[in-house]
Amino acid sequence: MTSQTTIDTTGSGDKTPVALSDRAPAKGLRGHPWFTLITVAVGVMMVALDGTIVAIANPAIQKDLGASFADVQWITNGYFLALAVTLITAGKLGDRFGHRQTFLIGVVGFGAASGAIGLSDSIALVVTFRVFQGLFGALLMPAALGLLRATFPAEKLNMAIGIWGMVIGASTAGGPILGGLLVQHVSWQSVFFINVPVGAIALVLGLLILLDHRAENAPRSFDLLGIALLSGAMFCLVWALIKAPAWGWGDGLTWAFLGASVLGFALFALWEKRVKEPLIPLALFRSVPLSAGVVLMVLMAIAFLGGLFFVTFYLQNVHGMSPVDAGLHLLPLTGMMIVGSPLAGALITKTGPRIPLAGGMALTAISMYGMSTLDTGTSGAVMSIWFAGLGLGLAPVMVGATEVIVGNAPMELSGVAGGLQQAAMQIGGSLGTAVLGAVMASKVDGDLAGNWADAKLPPLTPAQLDQASEAVQVGAAPVTKDTPAAIAAQITDVAHDTFISGMSLACLVAAGVAVVAVFVALLTKRGDNAEAAGAGAGHI
Repeated sequence: MTSQTTIDTTGSGDKTPVALSDRAPAKGLRGHPWFTLITVAVGVMMVALDGTIVAIANPAIQKDLGASFADVQWITNGYFLALAVTLITAGKLGDRFGHRQTFLIGVVGFGAASGAIGLSDSIALVVTFRVFQGLFGALLMPAALGLLRATFPAEKLNMAIGIWGMVIGASTAGGPILGGLLVQHVSWQSVFFINVPVGAIALVLGLLILLDHRAENAPRSFDLLGIALLSGAMFCLVWALIKAPAWGWGDGLTWAFLGASVLGFALFALWEKRVKEPLIPLALFRSVPLSAGVVLMVLMAIAFLGGLFFVTFYLQNVHGMSPVDAGLHLLPLTGMMIVGSPLAGALITKTGPRIPLAGGMALTAISMYGMSTLDTGTSGAVMSIWFAGLGLGLAPVMVGATEVIVGNAPMELSGVAGGLQQAAMQIGGSLGTAVLGAVMASKVDGDLAGNWADAKLPPLTPAQLDQASEAVQVGAAPVTKDTPAAIAAQITDVAHDTFISGMSLACLVAAGVAVVAVFVALLTKRGDNAEAAGAGAGHI
């Protein structure tokens, strides 16, 4: 059967179903595949950038607004929570109303929320608008993938996704560099203000270039109960992961939310079997490669985003680097992702995704193990080796797992598939921050008192020890202004050594997760539905 799409060729809202394989080549700017790629890349760049650019700004935000370590985690986790909960529903909105419309709404909302963060004068407002950023980012990300899937023919789709992945990888890894420059030379607020002009550019390009595509058999109704059940289950899962470090993994509240999440997912699965037009047709997960791709994205994000959270504190607070210097030391990571993503796209097109994905996760595991050996005296050259290896290992995973998930889904569910891919990454990021954060906190709490006593420092009360532990968890030394220089130096040594022991253990856990991902990658294969992509697209 010929795949069909509903195309708005004028932007006026008049739509006529046209067979993808029969439509005429795109004329001019509107619907041009490569210009479409540039447009969605500009929008996606904002969302990916904000996933990590804030990591460099966190220390400045913490000092300026008097935030605690838990508050700083919420700046990241609130963003991930909103994304994770709403991505799949946002993808469904794109499938129903058109990916062009949801992309443009996402761009406008994300830019506006970013500007509001820059104007905020309290940590509560920062976190609130970070949640709004996540909600609008959820509209934007799956829509971008849906537009690429509908615009590019199968033989060019991997290369397009490779470039798309390069933008995400470069933005994700380049966030600390740009963030460092802005924080050091302007202010932490500028980290968010920069999204306003970028969003405006993406909006103008989108209005001029993007062409609305809808599959002929796209959903005509909304599975409202399914949306409620899935959103509730996702919220309970991510909330439990975020709060577990504070509540404790054995606490009743943690297990209550985890149990509610399991129940929500079970009820969602039962309902999806009964409803006429389900939010996620469960038959999707009969595809082993698609399911493996989703799991792979979760595992990759745990290792990468969870580990990166601590590295920025290691560079700034342990090595005493400025935000700019910290960003520059992560340049090998950025560079390898920029170089590796399009190359990975070309390699995956020729060989299929299985070997590049498994090899990428193996290199990621090796690099995370190498990062577990970093200490206070590690040179920049040694750091660069492990950072470069991490970037080179992640590049094929960013590209290949995306192609596996989206390519194994039918055309009319490309938005849902894009939402699955992004939701998997956001859940992995939240899981990585929570689990690796718990590993770090446990290690610091367990070692600090003994290290403090071994250094023969003045004893601390339990309350003082808790305060010191919170500081050490971000690599800071709990030194007051009136502390004698000799004692301050001893405290700093103890704090840094304890922090590094926690970071090393967290990196080892991340390396173990990456090893598991190697075996998951072996279950992937090229998308069965790749031929449903934009056959007949012109100007390729």
